[in-house]
Amino acid sequence: MSPLTTTQILRETLAAELRRDPAVFLMGEDIGAYGGSFGVTRGLIDEFGATRIRNTPISEPGFVGAAIGAAVAGARPVVEIMFMDFITLAVDQLVNMAAKLAYVYNQSCPLVIRTPMGGGRGYGATHSQCLERLFFGVPGIRIVAPATGADASALLQSAIRDPNPVLLLEHKLLYPLRWELDAVPTPPVPLGQARIARRGSDLTVIAWSWCAFEAERAAAQLAAEEIEAEVIDLRSLNPLDIETLAASARKTRRVLIVEEGPRTGGIAAEIGSQLHERVFGDLEFPVQRLAMPDCPVPSARSLEAAVMPGAEVIAAAARDLATRV
Repeated sequence: MSPLTTTQILRETLAAELRRDPAVFLMGEDIGAYGGSFGVTRGLIDEFGATRIRNTPISEPGFVGAAIGAAVAGARPVVEIMFMDFITLAVDQLVNMAAKLAYVYNQSCPLVIRTPMGGGRGYGATHSQCLERLFFGVPGIRIVAPATGADASALLQSAIRDPNPVLLLEHKLLYPLRWELDAVPTPPVPLGQARIARRGSDLTVIAWSWCAFEAERAAAQLAAEEIEAEVIDLRSLNPLDIETLAASARKTRRVLIVEEGPRTGGIAAEIGSQLHERVFGDLEFPVQRLAMPDCPVPSARSLEAAVMPGAEVIAAAARDLATRV
């Protein structure tokens, strides 16, 4: 196959799932003829029609609530929220309804929420956030965040087939990247299974989504300095594959967790706490965190680049930890 962008991979995977299961349908703002804010659904309405590719009003509470009702009734809706920042409008529907249905009523809710997240495009404070932390501690909501084209396809399929509500987080900077794949869709992977992106023995770097991509780049730089970093791409935040993380931490004895988002109250802090509970005695140093400062994402591209944890910053933090005595 010719290399495909992440956007194309997601589009082809959605098409395959729509063909596979007539219960699957898509909902979202401008996902029809326009093809979505980042073009993921472009052209799908031509094959599947307006009944299965449903444009919605600009009302996240309304169409997320409708999707929950459709899921309870036996459909498998895949909702696109134009920017993750706007998911805050549907927190009540997701947290107080979708997440609780299995517990309160023994009712499955096979709902997928796809949403672009993250900075790097100069979109400013209200269009650049990574808000997975808002849902990380909510029982009943699964969260996945691919860092590769293959995982974008694999995790999307697994999310659609899961009986629980799943947030599929797609970083904007991943959309244009091209990937050499044998076929699309790629084989599904179980939710809750981390990917060891690179093996190493000097320290463990844990990340997800764009930060995992950047962590691999940082590890390649460090390898030239004879520092071998083991990079673990979480892929799934909930369920969290803490056993894979703990095994790597026991092996390398030094751990750095990278997160795109404010340092305070982040997912990195929770993962670090869980690792300390399991392997603190095996570590040479406490788990280290690399995150953004506690401020909104700047609009200016130079300031945005300064606060996002890219490969150079990750490499510097990893180098410092790996050479510490």
